[in-house]
Amino acid sequence: MNRTRTATWSDPAPGRKAALSLTGLEYMQGIANGELPAPPLARMLGFEVETVEEGKVTFVMEPAEYHYNPFGVVHGGIAATLFDSALGCAVQTLLPPASAAPTMELHINYIRPITVSTGRIRCSGQVVHLGKRSATADGRLVDMNGKLYAHATGTFVISELEELPSR
Repeated sequence: MNRTRTATWSDPAPGRKAALSLTGLEYMQGIANGELPAPPLARMLGFEVETVEEGKVTFVMEPAEYHYNPFGVVHGGIAATLFDSALGCAVQTLLPPASAAPTMELHINYIRPITVSTGRIRCSGQVVHLGKRSATADGRLVDMNGKLYAHATGTFVISELEELPSR
């Protein structure tokens, strides 16, 4: 039986423009409280910001059947996307305006499979080191009871965010 899913998202341009004048913490808080648009990818995959603090960000999501790989478990790329977002956003909270922290390296240890029956999951990222040119962060992916499903480390390059030309 075929299934259908409809997705909607907001134009990301106002968020990117805001990032030019807001600190990383202000920017992430704006997304968390709905003043700035959530990234389209987050809306498409169904995850959202739960908490934002200096150096720490947590995302939550409800695993769904449309996240499954051919073997009936959530695709590892979903966990990787959560980690990339949580760790990178944790670094972002410590950056000045017009700065970004794209991923240089991400290492994930998968502990156990995630399924719909796992229920809501939480992925947290925390900065380990912030330097002038790079930062490192680590994170944990757990269920709502704290059971570990994966853990990760990442390295991020600190760069200047440039204004994009008009569309």
